Amino acid sequence: MSEQHIFQAETQQLLNILIHSLYTEKEIFLRELISNASDALNRLQFEMLTNDAVQDAQAELEIHIEVDEEANTLTISDSGIGMNREEIVAGLGTIAKSGAKAFIEAMQDKPESAADIIGQFGVGFYSAFMVAKQVDVVSRSYRPEDEAVKWAATGGASYTLEAAEKDARGTAVVLHLKDDENEFTREFRIKDIIRRHSDYVAFPIRVGDDEEPTNKQQAIWRRSPSEVEAEEYDSFYKMLTMDFAGASHHIHMRADVPMQFYALLYLPGSAEQNMFSPRNEPGLKLYARKVLIEEYNRELLPEYLSFVQGVVDSEDLPLSVSRESIQATRVMASLKKTVTRRVLSELKRMAKNDRDKYLSVFQEFGAFLKQGLVIESEDRSDLEPLLYFQTTHDDDPSKFYSLDEVVERMPENQDDIYYIIADDYGSGARSPHLDAFRQRGIEVLYFTHPVDAMLPMGLTDFKGHKLVSVDSAELDLDEVGQVDEEAATPEAPLETDSFAALQERVKARLGERVSDVRESRTLVGSPARLVSEDDSGSRYMYRINRLLDKDYQLPVKALELNPRHPLMHNLSGLISKNGDAGLIDAVVEQVFETALLQDGIHPDPSSMAARLTLLMQAATGSASADLPFADVKTVISEPAVNETPQINLSDLEFEDGDSEDSTPL
Repeated sequence: MSEQHIFQAETQQLLNILIHSLYTEKEIFLRELISNASDALNRLQFEMLTNDAVQDAQAELEIHIEVDEEANTLTISDSGIGMNREEIVAGLGTIAKSGAKAFIEAMQDKPESAADIIGQFGVGFYSAFMVAKQVDVVSRSYRPEDEAVKWAATGGASYTLEAAEKDARGTAVVLHLKDDENEFTREFRIKDIIRRHSDYVAFPIRVGDDEEPTNKQQAIWRRSPSEVEAEEYDSFYKMLTMDFAGASHHIHMRADVPMQFYALLYLPGSAEQNMFSPRNEPGLKLYARKVLIEEYNRELLPEYLSFVQGVVDSEDLPLSVSRESIQATRVMASLKKTVTRRVLSELKRMAKNDRDKYLSVFQEFGAFLKQGLVIESEDRSDLEPLLYFQTTHDDDPSKFYSLDEVVERMPENQDDIYYIIADDYGSGARSPHLDAFRQRGIEVLYFTHPVDAMLPMGLTDFKGHKLVSVDSAELDLDEVGQVDEEAATPEAPLETDSFAALQERVKARLGERVSDVRESRTLVGSPARLVSEDDSGSRYMYRINRLLDKDYQLPVKALELNPRHPLMHNLSGLISKNGDAGLIDAVVEQVFETALLQDGIHPDPSSMAARLTLLMQAATGSASADLPFADVKTVISEPAVNETPQINLSDLEFEDGDSEDSTPL
């Protein structure tokens, strides 16, 4: 005879919360029911170790799923520990017993208590009502003397209990699906869910009449690394990511203390996103006892290691109500610390023992590590040994060196480590900022990746050596290294008065676009360079903003002029002889914009084309004995601060009455 039992008044409210708020995907219900079945089988295994009186002791431990399209039902059965009448009331009435309000309050005060309910036909079980209009549970305990019982509910205010006919030990959960949920009566859909969410459950899961389990994959991360072949690691990675190019490296971890967990992590071979990969977000697959909890868990590794793919499986992890998120507990923090330390130590080991392999990884994912140096300052000591750079040591773009190697090669009296920020290796190698360093044999790091503009904010020093940009206004190399006299410019410097006149004219022309115009103490073969008077790492934020397509303003720098360079001598001569003002201004503008271009910060390089054409026209035309460019005059309007000056060819003035349409000089 059927008995009706009334849930407490809050049960319906709680069901609505569980069904509509805690779960983001309906298919999760099947994972929960399979997990409950797996827990029942695990409990039976333990009971069989300590109790000889177990019903059907020889029965196979398995989970069986049947679909009935005509009846629109889905049945999940197990041969686990089962329940008697008292246990089914206690198990399926757990929520109702405490009441929705008390349960929610308990969760707020002590969220870890959810672990006591999950897996015991509690909260997870009720997710079945997301897709079912009625749920029947038929169960028989492992105790031979216990009788079978049937529990049924529609998600309303009551449930029914009655005796049932069931010869075998275990539990069967029958879902009478809602009319619009008949997709869950299709075997291919059920198998797909199993493979994605429960593929590594320890017990076989069979669907329909299949003799072979649907969950065929072994949890290779739980096996001893000595037992796993290289082909198996490769096959699992390709199955996990659909990246058929393969991984560059794997890390297999097993630990029993201070917690028991297993992990299998991979370093992908390429940073490029595989359009076919199911892993389209950063994060690791997180399992608890081989049951998938989160597809993309971002809490197990810091953001700078988000490129790592793989699986972590814990025996001790406390879970939230829905199994879809992890409580922020000390266990989780400890797990993250352990996994992170292992990945970093593996990278350092690889860098030491297999440099070429590590550099291939670094060239793909080094940007992540550099970001970590800026964002995760507490991990700085672990990340610094992993950084490698191209340098001026041998001017070979294929060679990368560690900071330790750069320090070991420092010449006498060098205290600082020098770097140059450039758009690419070629433009950095041609920079006028390197003149003095090459002359003295001082090694300079190339910061050429877009993210390198952030590095000075995190990498301020290394082992007591301050990192200094080569465009620093306070650069003093007089006592560092040994000057290569052959690299020096043979031209004598301008006289003091001549340079002062040149300096004044350049200042007048450039105005507020430069903070100062002064004599350079470091330039050798270049006429000019722009130097930064701001020594803070944030002075490169304009590069980052430009990369992110955000508004930015060009930094106002000081312009240093090389008093030995022939161009400065020629320009000084024009000024001293009251030469063509338009030509002088054009040359000054070109010197300034060339310096912007060499620093990789010119906002519109193509705008220089008109001026360059004009200057080439003047340089190749007829010249008088005193003024080589006197045949051409230019009129250039005063540019606004940080704007690129424009030359209007229609404003050109020609001598002897020539017009704009005259034959070019």
